[in-house]
Amino acid sequence: MIKLILGLILLTSSAAHAVEHLKLSTTTSTDNSGLLAVLHPVFEAKYNAKVDVIAVGTGKALKIGGNGDVDVVFVHAPAAELEYVASGDFIDRKAVMHNDFVFVGVENDPAQLHQAKTAIEALRLIAKSQAGFISRGDDSGTHKKEKSLWILAKSVPEGSWYIQAGQGMGAVLKIADEKQAYALTDRGTQIAYADKMSLKVVFEGDDALFNPYHVMAVNPEKHGHVNYDLATKYIDFVTSVKGQHIIENFKKSGQQLFYPDTLTLAK
Repeated sequence: MIKLILGLILLTSSAAHAVEHLKLSTTTSTDNSGLLAVLHPVFEAKYNAKVDVIAVGTGKALKIGGNGDVDVVFVHAPAAELEYVASGDFIDRKAVMHNDFVFVGVENDPAQLHQAKTAIEALRLIAKSQAGFISRGDDSGTHKKEKSLWILAKSVPEGSWYIQAGQGMGAVLKIADEKQAYALTDRGTQIAYADKMSLKVVFEGDDALFNPYHVMAVNPEKHGHVNYDLATKYIDFVTSVKGQHIIENFKKSGQQLFYPDTLTLAK
């Protein structure tokens, strides 16, 4: 009898301390930058949870969420995000942070991007010189931005100089570095990889390169199995004063990788 009671106590105690799992699909830029490795342990400790991260291109991250295979989505492609919100796949969309996109290339800058006045002009210079360019080619947020810029530049990138890698941001930067080619990257990953490559920022500062990140819960009315309660806690955390301060203070080599969007509102 005593053994039975002790067993029930241990079982109850174990259940009370069971770790909840939150499935998150996100872009490789948040993962490659190292931000999630700093942000998630605080959330996990607060809610006795474990965040299971699927880091892929934004297009795939959105599709995974739309299929109901995760609980929450954290990406950076506003137009595509809003399509999923409009279709009822995602709810509770909130701005979390932003940075910008930059062009990186070799220091001697053969296409002379440093002379460009706009991102569109920068792409035209690359195409004109046929200098090597490594594209994500994976329907990620970065790739979507690149494609939109090519359309605005009224140019179709083709030829041996233009390579679609079909890989994440970190991998693309490594390829570009090996081939001494240009690439479009989010600044967070560029800073995180700065000491691992010879490529430098050769064009930046155009408003067209603004890069906002949003978080959204998968709609439980469409996918009843999702952990909406924990997803809500996650959204509240990353937009809270605590979460926003972690984002604000996350730096590499003294440089800030992301800028919080709701910190002033949270105060």
